[in-house]
Amino acid sequence: MPRPICRIFLAAIFALSLPCGAALSAQPNVLWISADDHAAYVTGAYGNRQVRTPNLDALAARGMRFDRAYCNSPVCTASRQSYLTGRYPRTIGVTLLRTPLPEAELTLADLLGDAGYQTASIGKMHFNSNLKHGFQLRQDMAEFRRMLRQRGRQPLPEGVEVLPAWKPFRDPARVWLNGIHRPFGAVDADMPGTWLAEQAADYLTQPHDAPFFLMVSFYEPHSPFRYPVEFRDRHDPATFDVPKVGPEDHDQIPAIFRDLSHEDKQGIRAAYYTSVEYLDKNVGIVLDALKRSGAADNTLVIYTGDHGYMLGQHGRFEKHCSYEPAVRAPLFISDPGTISPASSSKAFTEFVDIVPTVLEFSGVDIPHTVQGKSLKGLLTGQTETHRDRVIVEYAQNDEVMVRDERWKLVFQRGKRRRTDGYDPGTPLPGHTLQLFDLQNDPQEMHNLADEKGQQQRVAKYLNILVDHLRKTSRRPELIPKTDDPLEILDYCVQPRDIEKPPT
Repeated sequence: MPRPICRIFLAAIFALSLPCGAALSAQPNVLWISADDHAAYVTGAYGNRQVRTPNLDALAARGMRFDRAYCNSPVCTASRQSYLTGRYPRTIGVTLLRTPLPEAELTLADLLGDAGYQTASIGKMHFNSNLKHGFQLRQDMAEFRRMLRQRGRQPLPEGVEVLPAWKPFRDPARVWLNGIHRPFGAVDADMPGTWLAEQAADYLTQPHDAPFFLMVSFYEPHSPFRYPVEFRDRHDPATFDVPKVGPEDHDQIPAIFRDLSHEDKQGIRAAYYTSVEYLDKNVGIVLDALKRSGAADNTLVIYTGDHGYMLGQHGRFEKHCSYEPAVRAPLFISDPGTISPASSSKAFTEFVDIVPTVLEFSGVDIPHTVQGKSLKGLLTGQTETHRDRVIVEYAQNDEVMVRDERWKLVFQRGKRRRTDGYDPGTPLPGHTLQLFDLQNDPQEMHNLADEKGQQQRVAKYLNILVDHLRKTSRRPELIPKTDDPLEILDYCVQPRDIEKPPT
């Protein structure tokens, strides 16, 4: 069955399963705000006292803060299409940066739209196609550029040095990662993030004759960590500490980061923090509009980063790996009258859990194809537990990890050169296992996989990974018939997207 017809057929079956006469007016609105590359640890609500994020902190205080929320892949496209469908990246066939989301996949917008919601997305979605995937209104950079051509830019203050054009992997890393700590060449009123926030505010303050699902997705703080000229003096790079590189890190540090000076690293951190503060300002515009709209008391509000980000930990300035700062991301959920304010949860959660959570709050049946688990029990205080473990994949590097309360195991196939720009330039190691005792080594500095007495533990987690990859594979019948977990992982962790990335 062709994919477009298949998607329509699935949507029709799902619509027929809705309870007759459901009172749509009683359903909550849904506002989901997402940021690009926002690490949880660079947020006041998670204990950071150097960054200023009053709007995000206030949002966290209005509901529940999730302290151990994990992306399902530390790369934008795979993470976003996974959390928008509630299905694992490998299951939907989207594990690489440029792979388009298949048209047959049902998104949260499809499911809520079929239930009578008005749906809109404003900002970065990473669909990698012109499809709207259930969003009736879609606004992004094309609309911003059109507006800016018509309106024109405001002049910059004299003497202000600004960022050059972003040329990652062509310019030195200190330039495209903004180690030079310069603002983007625009005033606040001409910034894309500000325009996206204002468009979202306009949408929220318009009258709606049905419940709405609005997704607002900002480009910040993704490199080069843009912020307007008005934000240029908010941080002094010299005030930033730089994480120490671990004793086992040298061979895995991407070559592009090896020439960064201490001052470059301080500048990158300062630029990132400033970009997060600019993001927070725009989140405030959206939340203020929700309050003015009169709909705040009947709106489920969600905030996520799409994954985390490394700011010098293990010598890295990126995501694209399995270390905690790269895979743990912020997650706040609020709903007045249902979720207790100023609450928090240390339960393990994955971003695939967001779709079933929204559907349950909205009174919409959760399709059996959704692989996440609703968080409503945590949010309403009915339980304090959710998952025993979390699993994260980064297919571009043939890599997968599992972690539980104490232990983390990372498997890397190690048989091909990285093509994502982050190759360390060292000889290919072949199968690599890393075992970290997070209770005694929270910074993940000491690999215990080869130590005496750890073989049984390593085998346990390898089998957990094998079981997960079998269950989430699109083509489980092609997985090698063997009892050797390394051979199975060797096959399963490679990229197997449903469509080739566009050239």
